[in-house]
Parts: sequence; structure tokens; C-alpha cells
Amino acid sequence: MTVFELSKKLPIEERYSMTDQMRRSSRSAATNITEGWRKRRYEAAFISKLSDSETEAAETQTWLEFGVRCGYFTRDEGKGVYKGYNILLGKIVTMINNPKPWLV
Repeated sequence: MTVFELSKKLPIEERYSMTDQMRRSSRSAATNITEGWRKRRYEAAFISKLSDSETEAAETQTWLEFGVRCGYFTRDEGKGVYKGYNILLGKIVTMINNPKPWLV
């Protein structure tokens, strides 16, 4: 939701590129975690969904960097959200590297 709120600051000319992509990748990161959680009976499917989530979270970080560099967000705004994604990515990678405790 933070990314969604932040994306409201993007200019109108970014609506069909940066705004949509940023929102899509942030939502996809979350929904892939949910899908992976529902598939945790199957280790390979669980890891695959977490891997997809990792990719989408990293893409969101890239959009945040663009937003800061283009002057759409302040450095502090981008840094705070970026840091949250670093924490999320660390947790995802931990689960990918050691999925057994999470499997049903």
C-alpha cells in the first residue's frame, strides 16, 4: 500500500509506464507470496512462487530508484520503502534457501 500511495506522486505522463509497472510489481510480490503459501505442500511450487516474489520485489526497488533519480520522490521517501523491500527480500531468500520449516 505504501508503494501505491507513493505512486500517486508520479506525473500524469508516467501513468501508463512507471505508475502501472511499479504498482504491478509491488502487488505481484505480495500475491506471489500468498500463492506460495497456499502451495507449501509442494516444495518446488513453494520455492518457485517465492522466487517469483523475489524478482517482483527487486523490480519494485528498481522503480523506486527511477522515481528518486527522476525527482518524483524524495530520497528519504524512496529510501524508506527501498529498505522495507530489502527486509522482505531477506526473508524471502531465507525461505527459499531453507523451505523445510514452512512446508506442510
